Amino acid sequence: MSKCEQCIVRQFSSLKALNKEQLVQMANCKTSYTIKKGKPIFAEGDTLNGIFCIKDGVCKLSKLSSNGKDQIVKLVKPGELLGQRSMISDESANLSAVALEDMEVCFVPKSEILQFFNQNNDFSMNVMKTICGDLKDADDHMVDMAQKTVKQRLAETLIYLEENFGLNEDESIHIQLTREELAGMIGTATESCIRLLSELKKLKIIELQGKKIFLKDKKALQKIS
Repeated sequence: MSKCEQCIVRQFSSLKALNKEQLVQMANCKTSYTIKKGKPIFAEGDTLNGIFCIKDGVCKLSKLSSNGKDQIVKLVKPGELLGQRSMISDESANLSAVALEDMEVCFVPKSEILQFFNQNNDFSMNVMKTICGDLKDADDHMVDMAQKTVKQRLAETLIYLEENFGLNEDESIHIQLTREELAGMIGTATESCIRLLSELKKLKIIELQGKKIFLKDKKALQKIS
């Protein structure tokens, strides 16, 4: 069993406030999972009896709209925690979490986490700050959806993907989203997303190879966004 106090990803989340004793306690009660690409960590409406810590891999948090479209709300990378809001509000999951690549995930029961809340003020404060950060991002996203064109949102999203998830050795964006997923991130129809990508390719701003996307002219993208 991997030890939580030796796990590097805890430095990136609220868990960094826990002391060694609490980390040992957590290591003794957590469960580790491997989640295959395309498989859910949890679904919208599920009751989450704890939090998930992302050790490796990336997942999408999304919500199914009334027309059956998958609206991607956020991409989550290693070091982040899932389920904090549901645990505090005592509500079922508002979003689905699905692996975009093979993932290593640890699950810590609610009873344990709530105990840390009572014992450790810094930990409680960190969790609150994370939730406030998510709320701010949701506000910004809502304004973007209302005020920016689809083309601007696509340019912004491509820059975000490169800056937050890095590049492969061949210089393509590391996270490979399907055209449907990319359309779901920018809130448009798949056809519109494909058309806009082709447009950017013609202008030599990006290069496309199957699912792979290469940003050839980042300055031009920043101008568009």
